[in-house]
Amino acid sequence: MQAQILAPAAVLAVWSLVMLFWMAGVRLPAMKKAGIDMGARPGGRGQDLEGVVEPKVNWPAHNYSHLMEQPTVFYPVVVILAVMGAGPIDVALAWAYVGLRIIHSIWQSTVNTVTVRFVLFMLASFSLVALAIRAAVATLLADPSALPA
Repeated sequence: MQAQILAPAAVLAVWSLVMLFWMAGVRLPAMKKAGIDMGARPGGRGQDLEGVVEPKVNWPAHNYSHLMEQPTVFYPVVVILAVMGAGPIDVALAWAYVGLRIIHSIWQSTVNTVTVRFVLFMLASFSLVALAIRAAVATLLADPSALPA
């Protein structure tokens, strides 16, 4: 198994947790300022804050949700490539994906211009598509006799 391809996945996992704390660090004070008593109502959801706090407060939460969506494809693709034998192109594509997702996070959580965000998302998506295709090819064309027992 090759650790080089796993490093971008580890970094994206850590970044996702950074966004979790960023979201909490922005939302909790905004909820207090808005007079929201978290203990007063059971069963609230993050979406309930839409329209209650200023939109910018929700931007890190929106991004955190995004990091729980598409990267769920990235993680198994990286594991498949690690098992099958990732090459330098795979590692570069994985780092490109993670770098673009981090830039996307920072952009969405601070500036949030949709056109720029979309370009960042699409570039990251193209990296992921290439990785997924390479993982599919690596498994579909694998020589079973060449794989470790």
